[in-house]
Amino acid sequence: MNVAVIIPTYNEAQNIAWIVGRVRNSVPQATVLIVDDASPDGTGDIADELAAGDIAVRVLHRAGKEGLGAAYRAGMRWALERGHDVVVEMDADGSHRPEELPRLLDALSTADVIVGSRWVPDGGVIGWPLWRKFISRGGSAYARFALGVPVRDMTGGYRAFTAEALERIDLDGVLSQGYCFQIDMLWHAQVAGLRIKEVPITFPERERGNSKMSSAIVVEAMLRVTGWAIGSLPTRLRRAFTKRPQTVRSGS
Repeated sequence: MNVAVIIPTYNEAQNIAWIVGRVRNSVPQATVLIVDDASPDGTGDIADELAAGDIAVRVLHRAGKEGLGAAYRAGMRWALERGHDVVVEMDADGSHRPEELPRLLDALSTADVIVGSRWVPDGGVIGWPLWRKFISRGGSAYARFALGVPVRDMTGGYRAFTAEALERIDLDGVLSQGYCFQIDMLWHAQVAGLRIKEVPITFPERERGNSKMSSAIVVEAMLRVTGWAIGSLPTRLRRAFTKRPQTVRSGS
């Protein structure tokens, strides 16, 4: 497979060389695309140094901080334009362990979208307090039932897509950012009729740098999910009604 691993960055100078090295060791055939939103801590400069020393590392510089969703969409379009067969989403902070990536890629043989899942059997998190687990699992459960997407980890960002899957997803219609972008992508994948599979991962808390997560991002995500669920309810009910099994009467 011609794999592109997209790593969006904003102020990840402490982590970027470390995580890129681990990706290159775990999946040597992959191209690593760093999408940097003009990090003021010099992450972009470090990324350029990595690219200068390794032909498999590329850098996409953006004008400013425009959000996770915009960074991923730009990276996905970059990968598709260059003929990559598989596109991977991965954080720069080490919570998405590159050593688990080969399992996600292998699983694409039976699915179009692979979700590295914390909330399926054999998955889990390390270093999280109980309240944070509750928010993550509760948010995923709410999005799953509200939108009808049968995925237990709706908010996780460690994913692999086939190129065909991304072409069938309307990227121009996935306008959410941050926490909500991941839910939006899975909802669009579901609407497109794609096969989605979860693979268990272990998710350690970041060791260096600061998390971009905030309560405001979570609240915004849940409000958006509620709006999508209400807006799509007539269509979902219509589909459910038309799929009801018909009664077959015995011969006249």
